[in-house]
Amino acid sequence: MKKPGKSSNSEAMRRLPSISEVDRYLAAQGLPHGKPVRGQVQLVLARYREQLRAPDNGERALPGREAVLAGIASGLSRPPGNQLRPVINATGVVVHTNLGRAVLAPGIIEAARPLLEAYTNLEFDLDSGKRGNRGGRVPELLAELAGAQAALVVNNNAAAVLLMLSALAAGKEVIVSRGELVEIGGAFRVPDIMRQSGVRLVEVGATNRTRLSDYAEAITEDTVGLLKVHRSNFTMIGFVEEASVPEMAGLAREKGLAMWHDLGSGNFYRFSQPALRNLSTVDQEVRAGADVLTLSGDKILGSVQAGIVVGKTEPLAKMRKHPLYRSLRMDKVCVALLEQSLLDYLSIDTLRERNPVIDCMERTVADMEPMAKRLLKKLGKPAAGGLSWSLQRDHSLVGGGALPEVRMETLCLALHDPSGDGEALAARLRRHDPPVIARIQEGRVLLDFRTLFEADLPHVATALRALADGG
Repeated sequence: MKKPGKSSNSEAMRRLPSISEVDRYLAAQGLPHGKPVRGQVQLVLARYREQLRAPDNGERALPGREAVLAGIASGLSRPPGNQLRPVINATGVVVHTNLGRAVLAPGIIEAARPLLEAYTNLEFDLDSGKRGNRGGRVPELLAELAGAQAALVVNNNAAAVLLMLSALAAGKEVIVSRGELVEIGGAFRVPDIMRQSGVRLVEVGATNRTRLSDYAEAITEDTVGLLKVHRSNFTMIGFVEEASVPEMAGLAREKGLAMWHDLGSGNFYRFSQPALRNLSTVDQEVRAGADVLTLSGDKILGSVQAGIVVGKTEPLAKMRKHPLYRSLRMDKVCVALLEQSLLDYLSIDTLRERNPVIDCMERTVADMEPMAKRLLKKLGKPAAGGLSWSLQRDHSLVGGGALPEVRMETLCLALHDPSGDGEALAARLRRHDPPVIARIQEGRVLLDFRTLFEADLPHVATALRALADGG
């Protein structure tokens, strides 16, 4: 068949709708139109024009006006892939960094609502009528829960470490183990933040073994402190050795130095979950002897993104007075939500009922079985020869760079697709509304009940039934 010439393509170009036609069509469909979506519409029309200009474009490939209008409407009826939207976390990773880390309880948001819809005493002393310390009761609550002399908060744990080193060690030497010069997500490296703070980094020991004597031998008249860093998202086993916090704190006191601990995740709760019973709490870490500890708010704590600093009064006072503190401080929304999370910790015996992260981490297989039965009842029996499913035990992770060595026994719904293509099956689940994010393990697609909530079950059932029907 003869390919169309320039005149044929020009004719097809004229068949494309104008912007005003698109606006009228979208309005009739009850979809956003006009300036708010003008850029998206122009982008779609530009793609059609590129197709028409392609030298190998045949007459049958040329779209008609109605097809173009319908295509634009279809695209606008769905949120763009990069727009924030709720997803169902079926990965079993409780603190999933890519999925927003900690899930907040609705009760916390409702309790904080009056503070967000009105002016507050965020930085105002109601007794004196003058400017007060930022954060309301948050520092007081943190100090109480940690058993520390003082506390403050900034916008994340990396900021907390940067502020700590800048305020307490700029221009001086800080000693750290080579085995703790780690890189965490987003190519963020501990040595980089130390250099940014103006600290002279002194590396001691080997990657796998650092003894207390290595720190002692590296101390000079320019040394101001010893730093211990949580390794975050990996663990070392085998021929390894490291100095403990009490040992390092004792050496620091003996030499007149400070000892700081980047705790990473941090935890204020004593778990019953078998895999987590030995997990230390922040108050235990404070008693171990560090002068300052830093940790995250949106990991095991189960709250908003925050860099929490607890420790002795004098170093925290210096950090609060440092110019960086104002640049790194939390906004009023996060302060209000964090305060509500911490208030829940005052009733520790009922915390699991109010904190989704604690609840997910505490779940045992026995806890998950009733939910699994309810989902199976919603699904019914799979059709012969198509997608099928079965329950199986596995292990899930805490996530968020916390406790990479911990494997919690869990219960999963394993999907069995005749095609055997787990990646394709997981992709189809992600296209559901809301998207279902599953775990792919050895080619299998697993839906982990550790991170599924009761409200997720109808959506998961709908997604699986659609896949079983060929959707």
